[in-house]
Amino acid sequence: MSKDIQGTTVVVTGGASGIGLAIADAFLQHGAHRLILLDLNAQQADQAAATLNAKHGNKATFILCDVTKDLDNVTKVIIDTYKTVDVLVNSAGIVNERNPRKVIEINLTAVIEWSLKYLEIMRTDRGGKGGTIINISSIYGFMVDPYLPTYKASKFGVIGFTKSKGHEYNFKKTGVRLLAICPGVTKTNLLADYKNFEEKENQEDFVATFDSFPWAEVTRVGQTVVEVFGKADSGTAWVIQGDEPVFDA
Repeated sequence: MSKDIQGTTVVVTGGASGIGLAIADAFLQHGAHRLILLDLNAQQADQAAATLNAKHGNKATFILCDVTKDLDNVTKVIIDTYKTVDVLVNSAGIVNERNPRKVIEINLTAVIEWSLKYLEIMRTDRGGKGGTIINISSIYGFMVDPYLPTYKASKFGVIGFTKSKGHEYNFKKTGVRLLAICPGVTKTNLLADYKNFEEKENQEDFVATFDSFPWAEVTRVGQTVVEVFGKADSGTAWVIQGDEPVFDA
């Protein structure tokens, strides 16, 4: 399966920084026609859109969005303005073991709700053009160690949902691919404070474990997502760790 990025309209949640911004940049670099960044951080997102526009021409725009509350309103604005969406990237995410409800709400519930909403818009059996939904999971979506259990639960859930809803049976009916991306440890603002992620009893061992992982540059993750977009079958999950070759988990 080979998918062309040329001329596509791409929506990226959590697109103001980190992996979301790197993916947005990579899609524009490879020919996307329109990029819509959704984020809660207005100042950061405004600057991100300006940077992308300076680099790629006037193709990026920003809409203020809380993924846990604004799905219907923001989607209406997008469809009213751009008529169609070809690619949705669900990349908004947090790490906060002290607030498990919020982690599940942002990392998993919102991913499911946004996926289902855009699946209905895209599906060919109900008048849509087809499309691709990319859900950002993590290497912690399948790897088990003693740390970040709530974060892991959210990311395990993303893989389970994506593989099930993206199953070939569903893809044949809807014409919509669902893909999961599982980055390893990546140099982003989200991980800048990783030494304070865990409760104190696990802190020292957790930091040592994280320090031992191969770290990836965020630009590599963005470029690899575009590579995966071009070739991946629906219902697959792709691991990007350090400089190692990407593989289907």
